[in-house]
Amino acid sequence: MTGREALVRRGISRRGFLALAVAAGAAGCGPSGHGVTVRLASGEVGGFYHAFAGLLGSAAAEAGEVRIERVTTSGSQDNLALLARGEVDAALALADSVRDSADQVFALGRVYENYLQLVVRADSPIGSVADLRGARVSLGAEGSGAALTGERILRVAGLDPTGDVTIAHRPLAQAVYALTSGEADALLWAGGVPTARLAVPSRMRLVDMGDLAAPMRDRFGPVYDRVAIPADAYPGGVSVHTIGVANLLLAASSMPEKVAAAMVELLVWHADALVPTEAAGTQFLDGRSLISTGPIPLHPGAAAVYRRWHG
Repeated sequence: MTGREALVRRGISRRGFLALAVAAGAAGCGPSGHGVTVRLASGEVGGFYHAFAGLLGSAAAEAGEVRIERVTTSGSQDNLALLARGEVDAALALADSVRDSADQVFALGRVYENYLQLVVRADSPIGSVADLRGARVSLGAEGSGAALTGERILRVAGLDPTGDVTIAHRPLAQAVYALTSGEADALLWAGGVPTARLAVPSRMRLVDMGDLAAPMRDRFGPVYDRVAIPADAYPGGVSVHTIGVANLLLAASSMPEKVAAAMVELLVWHADALVPTEAAGTQFLDGRSLISTGPIPLHPGAAAVYRRWHG
């Protein structure tokens, strides 16, 4: 029997976490993960995964229960691979990237919503995803969540990713350079709003993808939402709708319950300190949605904290 099977046999599941019997010691005092280092797979420098992981590490240093070591990566798929190999203890990932790892990890919480942002030059004739036929597109870095989600978006728009578009996988800084220099016609980025590297007045604009949210849900599942990017999100911008995907903070099944509890205590009690200053606060750490981790069950240590928090 695996460790996860043993935990499930004890009755801990996503649906049943509110009924979790909290041990007397856990109910009476805070977590005691002091001195433990948690290696957290984040994302690219300049992206919100990386920024969020840094803020979480600062909050952890202040709380003194655990130490968080931020690991810079390419994004969701890279993070899940590191977690599966035991090279990190926790990871951030887009909900749709977790499909093949759903039975190998636990969730600590749904931390915020990522916005898929299709960016073109301001003078580009591209006005929809369907207009990308024949275009050169930077579809996220290799190993990123955008690389997976982007191919799905193309397919829903009626495009064959292997023949109708020319795809490159570049980190964000390189993708922006390729776009503005004319080496690429569009880039797709999965991140927060605004993303600083995209805030270039008069040189780039966002393409509306809101009409693809419903068919994405119909074809690939309920992890996709239709979300709005306000006009003032970027200099000289206009309001557009796009596709949102939940971000999950995940933990290896081997993470001790007290360490998981210490991580979740940071989400619950230090939420205000975990929002990057340039971000729209509504994207982050909504207390009503922290436990909404979809098919990924909560870690037992996380479930205990949420049960105490919700009473």
